[in-house]
Order: sequence, then C-alpha cells, then structure tokens
Amino acid sequence: MAAANDIRKGQVIRFNGEPHLVMETQHRTPGNLRAFVQVKMRNLRYGKSLDQRFASTESLEVLPTDRRTLEFSYADREAFAFIDPETFDQIELSAETLGDVKNYLTAGGKVEVLFVDDKALTVELPSAVNLKVVESSDGIKGDTASNVQKPAKLETGLMVQVPLFIKEGEVIRISTADGTYLGRV
Repeated sequence: MAAANDIRKGQVIRFNGEPHLVMETQHRTPGNLRAFVQVKMRNLRYGKSLDQRFASTESLEVLPTDRRTLEFSYADREAFAFIDPETFDQIELSAETLGDVKNYLTAGGKVEVLFVDDKALTVELPSAVNLKVVESSDGIKGDTASNVQKPAKLETGLMVQVPLFIKEGEVIRISTADGTYLGRV
C-alpha cells in the first residue's frame, strides 16, 4: 500500500476492485483546505478513463507490473498469438482484449505488452506502422485538385484514406493513434 502522494504516472493501482493505469497526477493544496491528489487514470479491463480525487494521506494498492516486448506471430479466429523473442514463450490474447490494436498487427511486428500479476492486460503499439496496400481503386484522370484522397484496404483489413498516387502493392506508413496515412515507405 502506498500513500496517494507517492502515486506516479505509469503505475497501476487497484481502484474499485479493478486495475487502473495512472496517466496523470497533480498534487494540490488549495488555500486553507487539506491537500489532495488529482489522478487521471484508465481502467485496464474496459478502457474507460476517469478523474479521481484522493486525500494525500489515503492509502492505495499499487499492483506489480511488468512490460515486455513481444512479437506478433499469427491470428487464429478470435485468438492472437504473441511470442517472447527471449524465452520463446507463446501468449495468446483475445480480440476483445486487443480492441483496435488488431488492425495494426503484422507478422513479426513488435508491441509492448503490460502484464499485471502475470496476466496480459494491454498492448501498446509503436506510434506508426508500415502496412501493405492490398486493394485500391485507380485515381480518375484529371482529378488533381489539392488533397484528393481515395479509400485503400490494407493487409490487416483496415480501410484508410490515401492520396491518389498510391497503388496496390505499395507499403505505406500509418499512424496508430488515429489510423491516418503518413507517407510512403
């Protein structure tokens, strides 16, 4: 158990019986009132964010965490397999646990996995990934107005808007934060 004053960004605490990742903390002492800690955190099971105020002396349970870099191996229906490149242990995560992350996974791609009590809870992607265009319509001749885009289907099934000059078979860079086109590779 740790005092609320000792909670830092990146730690995982148990709040209302659920693990929460601390995203931001602020220690405040307003005027003649008692000090408190304002914590912005995200529920690791459901992904919902919330702000919570704790008394500075309140005790919170800090959960032991472990971050490991794993390689994506393959997808089998609703299970996604990851391999630890050091120990060669295989870990399977469900599509529900991954959420939108599954749209950016390619064989051999590296991801950061957060483990709490030896159970994988969240997968963090790099800021951008390279994906191959598998389906894209041709641009219409003469349609060269500024910033004209067309839909393209990527190797993971993700649909993104790309410029007219992108063709099937090209590898493009995609932002994992919002799924936008960043450029050709």
